[in-house]
Amino acid sequence: MTESGKRAEPTVSQLAAEARRRFSAAGIADPAADARVLISGLLGLSNTEMLTKGGETVTPEEADAVEAAILRRLAHEPVHRILGEREFYGLPLSLSSDTLEPRPDTEILVDTMLPYLRDLANTGGHIHILDMGTGTGAICLALLSECPEASGIGSDISADALKTALSNAERNGLQERFQAVQSNWFDNIQGSFHAIVSNPPYIASNIVLGLAPEVTKFDPAAALDGGMDGLDAYKAIAKDAARFMQPNGIIGVEIGYDQRIAVTDVFEKEGFKFQESVKDYGQNDRVLIFSRP
Repeated sequence: MTESGKRAEPTVSQLAAEARRRFSAAGIADPAADARVLISGLLGLSNTEMLTKGGETVTPEEADAVEAAILRRLAHEPVHRILGEREFYGLPLSLSSDTLEPRPDTEILVDTMLPYLRDLANTGGHIHILDMGTGTGAICLALLSECPEASGIGSDISADALKTALSNAERNGLQERFQAVQSNWFDNIQGSFHAIVSNPPYIASNIVLGLAPEVTKFDPAAALDGGMDGLDAYKAIAKDAARFMQPNGIIGVEIGYDQRIAVTDVFEKEGFKFQESVKDYGQNDRVLIFSRP
């Protein structure tokens, strides 16, 4: 208490330390990182400012907002869902209840696709991309931001997800080259594409319920559940993709860590040619590339 009897407001560093302590006590996996990201996001501070302004006090309103956010994290809500956004490939992206939170491993799909897209652009000029199950629009928007020669369609079964994707396209100045289409895989898709990309639901149904509460309580089930064997989405894509591809087109998909052989088999049975497999940061198979039959 201060001499006037009022509670002294905490400093930025004190807030971060208290959040870290409570997260650690609750068994949260990375309490220091979660505390830093949560509080820097709420207070609008960079990582550097968290240090240089660590001794500054916060307002009562800011302290209350941090306390509310800490309680949400203690209830297993992921930090970026609390903040309402996450950066992906340098783009700030808003999240919604019907969108999967884009993960760093998915950036590997973007990294892998870019050389193919640039080769296609060098050969034919304009290129057209289809991102199936687009969610926040992360993959398509990242590719468009890196390839000014490209336009893209983000398709999703969820109208809410498409609203979020369109908002993210506008937020990042990409709305002129991005279109959203509500579709169950290829049902409402028209046109021909140089590249089809997807991070589809690929977790087997019997495994979904055993995932961490951060996933099961806050990620949309439709973006996770890949059917009994986790391969339903890949089968749907492989079955019809060739009809929507340019002759020199390619497909890039994200996969589960143990699905390389099974997903490759799905696409090869439909006549696609395997091009390459790329591992994620944990050295698990994460991305597969196929060319048109």
